Amino acid sequence: MPKRFQSDNPGIPYQPNTPNPIHPPGPVPIDPSTQPNPSTAPKRVAGQAKGTLENIRELGTPSVPEVKSNIHCVTIVGQIEGHIVLPGQNKTTKYEHVIPQLVAIEQADDIEGVVIILNTVGGDVEAGLAIAEVVATMTKPTVTLVLGGGHSIGVPIAVSGNYSFIAPTASMTIHPIRLNGLVIGVPQTYDYLDKMQDRVIRFVTEHSDVTEEKFRDLMFKTGELARDIGTVVIGKDAVEYGLINEVGGIGHALCKLKELIEERKNRGGCMPQ
Repeated sequence: MPKRFQSDNPGIPYQPNTPNPIHPPGPVPIDPSTQPNPSTAPKRVAGQAKGTLENIRELGTPSVPEVKSNIHCVTIVGQIEGHIVLPGQNKTTKYEHVIPQLVAIEQADDIEGVVIILNTVGGDVEAGLAIAEVVATMTKPTVTLVLGGGHSIGVPIAVSGNYSFIAPTASMTIHPIRLNGLVIGVPQTYDYLDKMQDRVIRFVTEHSDVTEEKFRDLMFKTGELARDIGTVVIGKDAVEYGLINEVGGIGHALCKLKELIEERKNRGGCMPQ
C-alpha cells in the first residue's frame, strides 16, 4: 500500500495542494545582523593560490614570467622521433610537432626571429634532415645554439640557421649513418645508406664553413668512438673545424638574432638568402 503521509508529521494526511505549515513557501528571510560586513571581509584573488600551487608542483617555481617578444624559441631535446614511435621512457622531440610549428612561425606577422636550442643525441635521419631543411629555407632570421650536445643528425640542424653558436662545454658527435636490427638485401641497403649519407654531408657542407674533405675525415676517423669510427668535437673545436660560427650562450644567441632582425628590416626583403 503506498505511503500517504508526509515524513514531517505522520498524523497529517498527504495533501499536495495544501501549503505545508512547517515549511511555508517562499524565500527564507535573512537576518542582516548575522551577515558579514563586505568592507571588513578579507579579500582574496580568485585562482591565485591554485595557480601558485600548480606552478610549484609542475615547474618548481611560484610564478612563471610572461614575456611578449618578437622572438620565438624552439627546443629540440632528447631523441628525434621519426616514423617509428619510441618507448614512453625516452625523452623525444617529434618531427610532426616541430615542422608545423616552424611553418606557423614563418607565417606569423608578430614573430620576427627564431632561436633554436639543441640538446639532442640524434635520432631518425630523415626526420632530423627534414627539420633542418625547413629551418634552412625560412625567410625569418634563425640562430641555433647547441647546449649539452648536438649529436649525429643533430649536426645538420645545428648548422641550418643563419648563424650558429655552441656552448664551451657542449659536444657534437660526427659519425656515419648506422642501422640497428635485421637488414634484408645488404647491397640495396648499403646503397640507400650511402645516398642518405651523401645528403647529410652535402647539407652540412653547404650550410657551414667546413669542407667536405674535413667533414668526411671527422666522420670516418677511427679510434675515438665505441664503434671505432667517428669523432666527438667539443666547443671551440667545432668552431675551428668550421661547423659552428661562434662559441657562446643564450645571451650571445639572442643578441645576434636581434642584429639579424634589424638587418632584415633594413633590407626590406623576405626571400631566403
